[in-house]
This record gives sequence, structure tokens and C-alpha cells, in this order.
Amino acid sequence: VGDAFCAVFSSPVAAVTAALQAQTALHKENWKELGALKVRIALHTGVVEERDGDYFGPPLNRLARLVSVGYGGQVLASEAAQGLLLNCLPAEMTLRDLGRHRLKDLSQPEQIYQLCFDGLPNDFPPLQSLSTLRHNLPVQVTSFIGRQQEIRQIKAHLVTTHLLTLTGPGGVGKTRLALQSAAEMLEDFPAGVWIAEIAPLTDGEFIPLTVAQALGIREESGKTILQTLMEWMRDKRLLLILDNCEHLLVACARFADSIIRSCPDVKLIVASREALQISGETLYSVPSFAVPDITSSVTLEQLSRFDTVRLFVERAHAVAPAFVLTPGNVSAVAQVCRRLDGIPLALELAAARVRAMPVDQIATRLDDRFHLLTGGSRTALPRQQTLRALIDWSYDLLTEPEKTLLCRLSVFAGGWTLAAAEIVCADETVAGWEVLDLLTGLVGKSLVLYEEEEDRVRYRLLETVRQYARDRLGDSGKSEDMSARHRDWCLALSTEAQVGLAGPEPGIWVQQLEAEHARWLEILEAEHDNFRTALTGYVSAASGPGDDAEKWREEGLRLTSNLNRFWEMRGYLSEAQDWLTALLAQGTPAATPIRSKALVTAGSIAWRRGSYAAARTFYEQAKEYFAALEDNAGMIGAVNGLANVAWYQGDHAAAKPLYEESLRLARQTGDPAAITVSLNNLGLVANHNRDWDRAAQFFDECLTLRRERGDRRGIATALLNLSSTLIGAGNFPEGQRLNEESLQIYREVGDRLGTSYALQEKGRIAEAQGHLPTAHTCFVESLLLKQEMGEQWGVCVLLECLAGLAARHDWAVSARLYGAADALREKIGAGSNTSKPTSEEEISHTSLCAALGDAAFTDAWNEGRAMTLDQAVTYAKQAA
Repeated sequence: VGDAFCAVFSSPVAAVTAALQAQTALHKENWKELGALKVRIALHTGVVEERDGDYFGPPLNRLARLVSVGYGGQVLASEAAQGLLLNCLPAEMTLRDLGRHRLKDLSQPEQIYQLCFDGLPNDFPPLQSLSTLRHNLPVQVTSFIGRQQEIRQIKAHLVTTHLLTLTGPGGVGKTRLALQSAAEMLEDFPAGVWIAEIAPLTDGEFIPLTVAQALGIREESGKTILQTLMEWMRDKRLLLILDNCEHLLVACARFADSIIRSCPDVKLIVASREALQISGETLYSVPSFAVPDITSSVTLEQLSRFDTVRLFVERAHAVAPAFVLTPGNVSAVAQVCRRLDGIPLALELAAARVRAMPVDQIATRLDDRFHLLTGGSRTALPRQQTLRALIDWSYDLLTEPEKTLLCRLSVFAGGWTLAAAEIVCADETVAGWEVLDLLTGLVGKSLVLYEEEEDRVRYRLLETVRQYARDRLGDSGKSEDMSARHRDWCLALSTEAQVGLAGPEPGIWVQQLEAEHARWLEILEAEHDNFRTALTGYVSAASGPGDDAEKWREEGLRLTSNLNRFWEMRGYLSEAQDWLTALLAQGTPAATPIRSKALVTAGSIAWRRGSYAAARTFYEQAKEYFAALEDNAGMIGAVNGLANVAWYQGDHAAAKPLYEESLRLARQTGDPAAITVSLNNLGLVANHNRDWDRAAQFFDECLTLRRERGDRRGIATALLNLSSTLIGAGNFPEGQRLNEESLQIYREVGDRLGTSYALQEKGRIAEAQGHLPTAHTCFVESLLLKQEMGEQWGVCVLLECLAGLAARHDWAVSARLYGAADALREKIGAGSNTSKPTSEEEISHTSLCAALGDAAFTDAWNEGRAMTLDQAVTYAKQAA
């Protein structure tokens, strides 16, 4: 552990024997010019957690505190260790009671003992505990949890700066962190470590007197208290903490500046929600505790590693001794920690409620957290007794324009950019040019968080602050107006993004376009919570009374349609379908362009999810609406959607006339992009029917049109499908050449989905030619790409491709993979595979059954069906 060692023993006797042997060997060694090497040792016992080959837990922290108060050559024992040693101490050892001492975790004093050994030095100076060093640090009645990295950083800062200001929102633990850091630096300050509490003061003139009282200095005749104080500190090396300075910033800044200029060996730690803004000041923003991700499943072991969870559990156990973390409450505890932003004071207030209600009810009631989280310690400052009072303190210190902006910013969820704040929050009350200055002020006052990642800058509110500000916004009567402005901004951004994510214009499908797509996907991902909030507002407004309900419904549907490509590419299909269903179910169905487009979007989402019956219903209604609107361009999307559903369910006879209708409509509209899509689909139908000449005609025309448009991704798709046609017709050399060209283009433009299809076809070509290792490599790479993108139908096909390969050398592996694919098809509602692997021998259930025997085949098939998707993919990778 750094320059120390931590050893674990199975018995107390083994531990003290090792300590004796170590000190004896060190004492007898001839260290020559080095003199003597004196090592301090401490013994403690307790329950710890073993993780990743190491130990973690409070006993280790206690041990570190214990060893830090001793001297080289000394062996100390805690009261817990002494209890174990009392009746089994070897004859050559005795225990000396050193009395009660406060260790540097600021807790209550505890009894410390020294192990004395015959023939070794046993006389040492008084322990370097808080009980013997100069300070006025208060006893803490609760344990200090985590923050080891923060303490190290604070110590490092104080080496190079005279004034370190700890900033952060109320309740984040600035004071406790300052106290603990100071306790661990007591030996560095011979004149002591002192804290002066500024919170009770209402007049900055009393700051010097308050500090003097903390230091035990009296005013001298003929001098001001400030002069007396400065003269006393001028040649002293001490550490001074000024706590809770935000309400007297100017006075605190002047006082701190006087110390910096007059007392060169004095170090200052200031705890404040806002910086002092004077020369020589170093800022350190105290973060909240890290919180678990509640969007994914968390285990008991994983959750217990979070300091935020340890804090909640320990404080809850203090008020309800029967409370422990269990598999039954682990999810609720994670939710509480997450929703309270990891703010220590908020967690302590929540934990206090465990005495009266189960933790799952606490989690449920956090929507009304300001009524729930009350009843803090009666001896705490008034603002620390309830969550509302905590934020009231900060809010009341704001200027009126700052209060206005803070409340308006509460309409954002998950953060915002400066441009967004200027659009949504500015009006005749707060001018657009004022927003930056006001926002900067709120960041400085620790109410708004500033986050910079690479070239992106965002701001956000802690959820607790956001709820407080939202309540204040509601009190002002401006909540609905600001929410409407926020929805308008979301709609405008989604409209711009839809253009940015659209297909290529002629001649520009190049790497830059892929970069533009990636940029827009990142923007939309960052604003996803804002879109969710806007859609919640649209659903609510659309279900209300009044003439505006239909307007809100149309705008909500427009927003969902705009986000369609983002949702599909990022895998938010289930969520997208929920929003669309909620909005489409409202009002009287009418054949409006927006509603018709939303139905196509809903059909596309349902189709990609494998909900084919729902997709067909959406597409059929959309087709009916577009026909009524005489919108042929819209009809193409609906007809293609119906054809895709039929095709993916294996009803190829129904798909063909729909694709032909789509081509007819596309030629009528003269839309070259729609024409090429229809030609491509009809080529796939001809391929399936082994009509190679007809398929080649469709793909050749499609390729020509796409070359004319400069659509590189489209060119790659046409080349890939034409390659498949040539292979089917037996022209392997030309088919293989076109496949390689297609794969190269897909890789160049960064199209992972297209790359996966080209690799899949390359694998089939290799299999047909007997190059089985190459086929397996291509199938696996394609499979992994499709799994990454959540393309489950494609995963089914690749599992079947790999099953076909496996049948050549291991029938049981083949049966398992076919079973896994069958289960996945059943899960997503997909029909049978539309394209069989090209192999010398078609593999069927019947042939596998005959090879393995009925019982073995059934067992292997069911084992495959029982696999999860991840297990099936891993198994397929290994089935070479």
C-alpha cells in the first residue's frame, strides 16, 4: 500500500508473532551509515470484503488511522484486537494501555494499546493522535466514507497554494471533506489545524473575531482584532478552515486576502458554494458520490462497491439496525442513490426514513422529495435539516435575474447547450445576451454543473436542484409557457437532425457524410432526455381539452417521425413504439400528412422489432391515408413496408406484387432514390426464385442509377446483390470480385450494416468453394456487427449460416445453433430464413435427426433454444 504493507493472518497469535519477528529482525540488523530503520506496526480486526484478490472495507481504513498515530519501532493494537489477544498473548509480550485517543477519522475516542516485547525498545513519545495535537476539529458521530482520491488531491493542492476553495452544491459534503483532509495533515502544521464557522454570522465585520476565538487569541489593547490576529499568525505554520462562506463572500475574500499577503506559512481551506475570486485562489469542485446505473441490472456485490450505497446503508442501519442490503432491496437502493444524485446530505435524509417505511416506498416517493426528506439532525444547521431548506439557502442568495434563469432552465432534462438556453430561456425579461453571464454566475454558485468533453460543452442541473427550480417555476405561473418553448426547440432540433441524417444527395456519399451522421447521432443522444420530456409534454397536452390538443398531437407525431432514423440506428425501438402508440391512439384518426407519415414510422419500428402483425396494421392504415391524400411518394413508403413485412415473414408470393406496385409508383413520381430501392427489392425476389437473368437486369439498372447519383453506399448494395446473383448462376470469379468491391466501399463509407451483409455473402462464397475457415471467420465478423447494432433478424440468419458450417464436422453443435436461431426467430416473430446457405449438402432437421438420433438431436436442439442471445453468439464464435 504505497510505502506500506498490509498483511492478513488467520489468528491473532500469528499476527503478533509476525510483528515480534519483524521488529526483532529490524532492530538487530546492522544498517551501517543508514543508522536504524524504524517501522511502525498496528494490529486490528474486523469483517472486510474480498474482491479481485484484495480486501476492502472500514477495518482497513481504521487500521490506516491507527498506524498513523504511532512511531517507528512501535506496535499498536486496537481495542478490538486487544480483546482477541487478551487470553492468548505469548509470554514474551505484554499489553500497555495508552488510554483513549481520537484517531484521524474524527470519530469518538477509542482505547489504544501498545504491544511490549522483551529486549526491544518500548518507550515512545505520546501518540500523534488528535488528542495530543493542536486543533479544534469537532468530533464526528458518523463514520467518514470514501473520498480517498479527493483527500489526496486536496493535500497535493495545498503543497502549491495558500488558498484552496472547496466549491460544490449544498449537501455535497464540502465541510466533512475539509475536516477529514485537515485531520490527516495535523503533523504538517505545528501551530495546529483550526476551523472557524462562518454560517451563523450576518455581518462580515465579525469574521476576524470568530477566527480569533477559534484560535484562542484575545484582542490586545490599542490594536484591532484583525491586527492582533495577523501579528500572531505571521510566523506560524497552521491550517485554517473557513466554513460556509457563501453568504459573506466579499468579507471572506478580504479576510483571506489579508492572510495570504501577511502570513506566508498559513494555509487556508475555504468551504463555499461560490469562489472568493481573489488572487492566489485555487478552486476544487467537490463532486457528488458516484451513483449506480439504474437502467441496467445491478448485483448486490456490484452495488455494495459504491460509496453512495455504503453511505445510505450505514446511515439506514443506524436508525433501523435490522436494515441490510439484500437482493430484494438492492434495486430500490440503487434508484434512491441515483435519483438523489449521490448528494451525501440528501442520502442521509432519505436513510433516516428507513425507520418508518421500506426503501422501495422511499424510492417511489422521491417525486415529492422535498416533503419526504425532512427531519434531519436537530443539532444541525437549520438549512441542513430538510432538503428544501438546503436549496432555499442557495436560492435566496441569487439575484432576481439568476433566479429567473435557474427556474427556466428546469425545463431541460439531462442537460443543455448555451445555444439551447439562449433560445428557450430568453425573452423580454431575460435578454439573450444576458444568458451567458447569468449561466456563468449559476455555475460559479454551484447550482449549475458545467461539463466539457472533447469539443462539446454542456450544462446540467442536479435532479434535486431541477425539481426545486421546477416547483419555483410553477409558482411563477410560467411553467406551461416555458415547457411549450422547450417543446418547440426540441421539434426544431429534430427537424434539422432529420435533414442531417437523411440519405445522400447525388455525388456526396463520402466519408464526410458519415462523419456528419455520426455528429448528429451524438447530438441527438446527448439531447435524448430532452426529447423524452418534450414527448411526455406532447402526450399530456394532446390528451387535454381545448382546440390546441390536435396541434400538440400533430407536433408530437412530427417529432417522433423526425427521430425515427436516430431511434433505429441507436436501438431505441421499444421506446419509439411506445411514444408512437401513445400519440396515435389519441384523438379522432384523420388522414393528415403528419399522421400518415407517423404511421409509416410506427410500421418501420414494429417491423424492425419483429412485431410483424402490428407493422402490417400500421402500414395498411398509412397506405389508406396516403391514397386519400393522393400522395404517391407517401404511398411508396407504405407499400414497401407491407412488402418488407411479407418478405421477412417468408410470404414471398405476397411481397412480389407489392414491390412491383412500389416500382410503378416510384416511376410515376420520378424519384430516382425510390426507383432504385424498388429495383433492388425486385432483384432480391428474382434471386430467391433463382431467376438469375431477371435478377441481374434489376440490379444492373439499379447500379446504373446509383452510379449516376454518386450514391456510394447504394452502389455497394447493388454490387453486393449482383454478386449474389452471379454466384447463384455459377459465375464465381466475377461474383467474388464484385463482393470484394462492395465490401471495400462499405468499409470506406463506414457503413457497418452494409459491411455485415457483404461479409455474410463473402462467407457463403467461401463455403460454396470449400474454404470453410474463411467462411467461419466472415460469418462470425458479420454476426458480431449485427449483434452490436441490435439487428436480431440478421443474427438469426448468421446463426443458421454457422449451423450449416458446423454440420460438416459436428452435428450436435449444428443442432444447438439451429435451436438458438429458432428460439430467436420465435422471440421476434420472424418467419423462416429467406436465403439458405449455399453448401454442397443442404442441412435439414431431418438429416441432423438421422445423424444424431432423435434423443440426442432433441437434447442439443433444446440446449440451443435455452441459450441467451449473448450465449448463442459466444457459442457460435467458438464453433469453428
